[in-house]
Amino acid sequence: MKVLVINSGSSSIKYQLINMADESVMVSGLVERIGEEMGSLTSKTFPGTDKEVKTVLEQPIPTHGVGLEMSIDLICKGDNAVCAMNEIDVVGHRVVAGGEKFNVPVVITEDMWPDLTETERLAPLHNPANLGGARDATKLFPGVPQVLVFDTAFHQTMPPHAYMYALPYEYYEKDHVRRYGAHGTSHKYVAKECARLTGKPAEEMNLITIHMGNGASMSAVKNGLCVDTSMGLTPLEGLVMGTRSGDIDPAIHNYLAVNRGMDIAAIDNVLNKESGLKGLCGMNDMRDIHAAIEEGNERARLALEVQTYRTRKYIGSYMAVLGRVDAIVFTAGIGENDDIVRLKSLEGLEPFGMKIDPEINAVRSKQARKISAADSTVDIWVIPTNEELAIAREAKALVS
Repeated sequence: MKVLVINSGSSSIKYQLINMADESVMVSGLVERIGEEMGSLTSKTFPGTDKEVKTVLEQPIPTHGVGLEMSIDLICKGDNAVCAMNEIDVVGHRVVAGGEKFNVPVVITEDMWPDLTETERLAPLHNPANLGGARDATKLFPGVPQVLVFDTAFHQTMPPHAYMYALPYEYYEKDHVRRYGAHGTSHKYVAKECARLTGKPAEEMNLITIHMGNGASMSAVKNGLCVDTSMGLTPLEGLVMGTRSGDIDPAIHNYLAVNRGMDIAAIDNVLNKESGLKGLCGMNDMRDIHAAIEEGNERARLALEVQTYRTRKYIGSYMAVLGRVDAIVFTAGIGENDDIVRLKSLEGLEPFGMKIDPEINAVRSKQARKISAADSTVDIWVIPTNEELAIAREAKALVS
């Protein structure tokens, strides 16, 4: 079985064609700057192998549909084509928010579209593009199952006391205001990988999974099921992120409106795009922040301290939620590659059985690895996430 995985963003499309016989990547690609004066498409056949061939195209790409057609032409019709269109058995799509109705992956049927469109208000920056990619793919691959995998689905096992806000209940009943979380596909993938690597059934493990990139979230996983997560109605709640504030006093909105004359749209823009690490020190790339700290930049140092302190607080709270923690898992760009952030995020938690081996932690690797000290009673793992493979597996399981 061959699964084409599509992640359609606001101005980009990421894709992979995966051969599920051995879960190898046949093609990976990225379409960028859709709708701008000049766009680009970068595609690699058999990436990371001695058969890799890279193709780069630069031309105007006015719509996502055009970008997807160009990608399919490279995969199926170009000089380096790897399969015919009729050899693609299923197309899997990442969708950020599924709300309460879509709590498992689904094969799209025509009668679903009104409910799917309704989810766009839960993630207005992401869902319209995600679902637009599914519409485009449906036209390009008539009759081929189109599977939607929702980032929020893994968090639908949270109990009401974890997902409800202490607001008038009618806001939940009528407007569906509650905590949904995000990054669920990644959290689910690394939780299962940790169980596999540890040699224990996922249903017997309690984990804290930390997806830490420009966007960051944490999940408490009890007996294989998510019981809490740091993001909320939107991806703004929770940890300190690259440009997002994470948790703040909600009265700050009114304070800024009164004292700075800002309207709600301006405040929302600041909290999502001008806050977090960027707001504290003017940088949101951790490599730049570490370099600035080396040069004595105190605001960069403060940004690192604020970020890792918030992460440490959430770890502590999830320890209380779980009661017993078998392992902590770091994943995503910062989680996989930044040994300093990992070390500082667990700093001071040694009395609770969480102890990193500094030497192992400092070794860079693309492989999953345990970085806990020999006398740590809690395993500490770095496990690279693979959301595309996770989506492909979900799609294969559903159509099989």
